[in-house]
Amino acid sequence: MTTIAVPAAFADSPARALVCRECRHEVPLSPVHVCEQCFAPLEVGYDLEKLQRVTRASIEAGPHDIWRYAGLLPAGQDLATRVSLGAGMTPLRRADNLAKALGMKTLWVKDDSANPTHSFKDRVVSVALSAAKAFGYTTVSCASTGNLANSVAAHATAAGLRAVVFIPDDLEQGKVVQTAVYDQTLVAVQGNYDDVNRLCSEIAENEDWAFVNVNVRPYYAEGSKTLGYEVAEQLGWRIPAQVVIPMASGSLLTKVDKAFGELVKLGLVDESPWKVYGAQATGCSPIATAYENGWDTVKPVKPNTIARSLAIGNPADGPYALDTVRRTGGAMGHVSDEQVIEGIRLLARTEGVFAETAGGVTVATLKQLLERGQIDPEAETVL
Repeated sequence: MTTIAVPAAFADSPARALVCRECRHEVPLSPVHVCEQCFAPLEVGYDLEKLQRVTRASIEAGPHDIWRYAGLLPAGQDLATRVSLGAGMTPLRRADNLAKALGMKTLWVKDDSANPTHSFKDRVVSVALSAAKAFGYTTVSCASTGNLANSVAAHATAAGLRAVVFIPDDLEQGKVVQTAVYDQTLVAVQGNYDDVNRLCSEIAENEDWAFVNVNVRPYYAEGSKTLGYEVAEQLGWRIPAQVVIPMASGSLLTKVDKAFGELVKLGLVDESPWKVYGAQATGCSPIATAYENGWDTVKPVKPNTIARSLAIGNPADGPYALDTVRRTGGAMGHVSDEQVIEGIRLLARTEGVFAETAGGVTVATLKQLLERGQIDPEAETVL
């Protein structure tokens, strides 16, 4: 086996290795995402002793962005390779009007539209590009349905990196313009997101580029944990009883759950049960459909929904999202495009918050879960 030299930029990282999510085989920190033994996905494994250096005080003394949690992330400890536009610490809004409309007691909305490029993707991209820079890449890339393309182009520009962004050729013009304005390379590919992603996987085999959702995906995915950390910190260092999360690949849902678990394990919050709920649009609901049918596997679908940012027909983390929801005692739901639009309207007219379609999916699914008796209206809930 070839020995892999871990770059010096990872010297202060709490990450110790990449670990297979199935067979638990380990490899050194490197730009790979698939286990060489069983071909399952890899994720970041941490040195518990290093994680235990993190305290509430050290976090609160940190910057007012995701990097206050640098001691819990795999990359970015070295300021020379940290890539940041200031993502994170977005508002956690108490949604009393929406709660009243839905018949709930306590409801919060995590407003990630306040991020630099207006989506949660800034969290994952900041961590992914920090890892890419630490590995010495000068070109970064991604497959995207819009928000990721925008974030990668913006962060790459700020970091002095070249970006090559691949998108479906029917992506709405507004999303295209938002990415093109950074003057990076934008490639439209005939087909849907899954077609674009397959092409990127092939290109990653031949080009010395860092693909955020291919070869540096293990690091990219860890950026989602910061949403979970922030929710707990903003609630006064406690975990909400219920959290409802939109699903595309399913990664965000699994990583928020992972974040809560880490906070408990490190003694940063008191141990208390939480339930995780997943939300999808009916026109692209492979994970929620698997949940409804009691399946352990996720069957790919061809996306057909207005919720383009969630339109991943073959979700990489689908089985892990199923495991998370079932383990925590949560549930999943999916809603029609008409319900998505009504979810957007409901949030806007009750809280004065305008969400894109992913937010509409989440609000509408919460309403559906309440109507089905699958979520407790008396328990504190975060969207």
